[in-house]
Amino acid sequence: MSNNRKDIQRARMWRYFLEAAVDVIEKEGIRNVTIRKIADQAGFTSSTAYNYFRDLSHLKFFAAMRFTTDYIEDLPVYMRKGANTIEKWLYAWKCFCIYSFEQPEIYSVIFMEDLGSTPEDFLDEYYRIYKEDLIGLPEAIKPLVMEHSFAKRSATYIQSAVDEGMLEQKDVDFVADITLMIWKGMINTLMNKRRDFTKEEAIEKTLLYVYKNVMYLIPPEKQSEINVNLKL
Repeated sequence: MSNNRKDIQRARMWRYFLEAAVDVIEKEGIRNVTIRKIADQAGFTSSTAYNYFRDLSHLKFFAAMRFTTDYIEDLPVYMRKGANTIEKWLYAWKCFCIYSFEQPEIYSVIFMEDLGSTPEDFLDEYYRIYKEDLIGLPEAIKPLVMEHSFAKRSATYIQSAVDEGMLEQKDVDFVADITLMIWKGMINTLMNKRRDFTKEEAIEKTLLYVYKNVMYLIPPEKQSEINVNLKL
């Protein structure tokens, strides 16, 4: 069998198992997913599933990505509200928080769980199969979607704020890292019910902390240029 035919067959099998995994997640939740349940839903054996996915975490990661389509589609809409890089970045955060706090277990699987391998490789593989997910996505936004390391992709986009005189180069990685930690802490708090927060309160607090952290680093003479509506 030629490599091209093998790729087509592999893509077809991927789709069978991923669509089955999506069905199981919708019915039982992502925490209750097992390889056997997915294989049964797809009409294959568990051993066949392991021919295409290394383990359950591998399959869950790709299945979870299917639930981010609305976020990916809405991201450019939110970012168009901004007039400069910082505003666009903050609106991107608003979009991400709205969707991630709506489905915290899904986004936890994608951005927080131990995958046992390099997430970047997983995501590259995912988009080779689901190329249509990037159709119509503006070039400037693709790095936010394609780069799995959240802090890195955040830094990649916010880099332009240095050219606009709103951030110093030394602060780019810092603000990307600290805002990621804010999101991780809040979504863990919500999932584990460690505070009596509603979903909306968790989103608003996260956005407030993200906003305050970045504004602290912007020169005073530039702060008046940042005008965003982060309220829900």
